Amino acid sequence: MTLTSPFDDFVQNTLAAIPGILGKLDYVAGLRENCGGYLHWGLARVYGEEPAQQAAVEAHRQVFSEILRTPINALLEDAFKCASGRESEAATSLETLFRRGPALMPPGVPPAPALHFSSVLHALSALAQTRKLASQPNAWQLPQLAQ
Repeated sequence: MTLTSPFDDFVQNTLAAIPGILGKLDYVAGLRENCGGYLHWGLARVYGEEPAQQAAVEAHRQVFSEILRTPINALLEDAFKCASGRESEAATSLETLFRRGPALMPPGVPPAPALHFSSVLHALSALAQTRKLASQPNAWQLPQLAQ
């Protein structure tokens, strides 16, 4: 039996099962409770509450940093792959992420990365909406005026 750290266990067994970097961020942020702690019952049961908290915080920071390092076009393609290529589904999920922006950040994010993250989510949401419109037939035609 190989012993792993709580962090490695969380990343290799939990996060690995979640598609896309944005999906991973959404999942980890969703584990955070109103009090600021993270709730992952299985991890806490195996390793204890404090190690589980530390693993979740570290994983959240790592996923957040990876998003900030990833080019916008790669993040956009990631979102579309997670939505099985459906523009409307990807646009809706990115809009939801944009609205939840501050709640998706790990605790203690300095102002500059927070602004960078906000601009990344805004750009992704806007690009997805544009792509959704472009895929609709006659989306760019002007309406006919009544005679």
